[in-house]
Amino acid sequence: MSARVLGKKNNTVASGNLTWQMVEGTSSLRGYILPFFEGNYVPRDDTTWQDFLCERGPVNTTAELSLMNIKNRTLFIADNLDILRGINSDCIDLIYLDPPFNSKKKYKAPIGSPAEGAEFKDIWTDEDIKAEWHGEIAEENQELYQVIQASEVIYDKSMKIYLMAMAVRLFEMKRILKPTGSIYLHCDATASHYLKLVMDSVFKKKNYQSEVIWGYRTQGVSKSSWPKKHDTLLHYGGGLKPTFHPQMQRIIYEKPFRHTKIDEKGRHYADVYVRDVWDDDPETKALISQSKERTGWPTQKPLALLERIIKASSNEGDIVLDPFCGCATACVAAEQLNRQWIGMDISPSAEDITKLRLEEIVDKESNLFSPFTDVIIQTEPPVRTDRVEQVPPHKQLPKAHTYKHEIYGQQEGKCVGCNYSIPFRNITIDHIVPISKGGTDQKENIQLLCNACNSTKGARSQSEFIAILKEQGVRTDATPRPEHRTPTE
Repeated sequence: MSARVLGKKNNTVASGNLTWQMVEGTSSLRGYILPFFEGNYVPRDDTTWQDFLCERGPVNTTAELSLMNIKNRTLFIADNLDILRGINSDCIDLIYLDPPFNSKKKYKAPIGSPAEGAEFKDIWTDEDIKAEWHGEIAEENQELYQVIQASEVIYDKSMKIYLMAMAVRLFEMKRILKPTGSIYLHCDATASHYLKLVMDSVFKKKNYQSEVIWGYRTQGVSKSSWPKKHDTLLHYGGGLKPTFHPQMQRIIYEKPFRHTKIDEKGRHYADVYVRDVWDDDPETKALISQSKERTGWPTQKPLALLERIIKASSNEGDIVLDPFCGCATACVAAEQLNRQWIGMDISPSAEDITKLRLEEIVDKESNLFSPFTDVIIQTEPPVRTDRVEQVPPHKQLPKAHTYKHEIYGQQEGKCVGCNYSIPFRNITIDHIVPISKGGTDQKENIQLLCNACNSTKGARSQSEFIAILKEQGVRTDATPRPEHRTPTE
């Protein structure tokens, strides 16, 4: 059964017995989107949701609308990957993330600061990834997997591990971001060029919006090269034309020229659009140790920086998500700007510091919101309610296939026989001991082979298979084997 859009009246859009209220000055249907399309409809770049519904015509009503399944002002204290996987698709208006930078450092809040007790490491080792992530990334985007693999050769292994950890999370962020939404990834020169490739792959290069340079002059400077004093904000849209409100800033000039005005201090000035280089901008200056705003959280960003991003890329009432919220700067800025927000951090210290910061901004006489009682703290991931199949497709396959992602990672994407790197979709499952000879579907009896090696092995034993490869010159005793997995009979 399908329902056709009936028309627009009083700034609403109706489809069947469902009606959405449009918010003045916005291009999104607040909190409600249609993620399931029929046919091959491709909207124009400037298509609004009103235009989309009217142009698209029939809409499949057997699929429920994707509604937010998390309450406003919810703070999750847990691994953000599990939480992201539990959020309904196409629900978030704005994502800002300030993840680890792969700095190879350990961070700890100073004793006596509001953030005392907060600590985390930004050092990436094999312990920080799961073997199945290899297969998940390769299955989703083989080219991206190859880029990530190449980063180990170009940079080092920690970069590969870091990018894998980021990629699996960015896949989920892409899924939950509304088509009219935006994502800002905050990074620095350590990995910004690698992350740009990941973002181009996940969010698609056509949805790239801008690269914002945030400059600052805090701490010491190098005298042996140009001081490294800027971070990068990679801004991407969700697919359609993203919400964006140009921001203005006042520039003071020494003498008058065309279009300048005079302020109350007699200075010549002009109000201009903010460009993509925020270099020591007085409105977004980095925090110094004496700043009143300072909490002691090691990687704290200024509130004004997040306010500018939120004002530019969201509307009042929109949902802002920070999956690495730390001391909750994005959450505090969202609260001040009348946006809904969701925060996530793996550190238990995030709960107290979030409540303390929100308490500072609440107008106790006019605001009924109480941070210490109204912020919802969760440690378990949410459950999706958007009628999307909860079991990944590979989990519905025969038992041996459920191990494919993990074993692909253990074999580092290589065939056990010839040791060549093979695309995920072209690598096949093989039983080390054939089923016909008493083998089982247990993980220990599973290996992955390329099509050629799989044909060579057939129903042969592992030792017979290896002997044939050696005779053919495909394999020698010196052939390197995947480090984490060497199947044996």
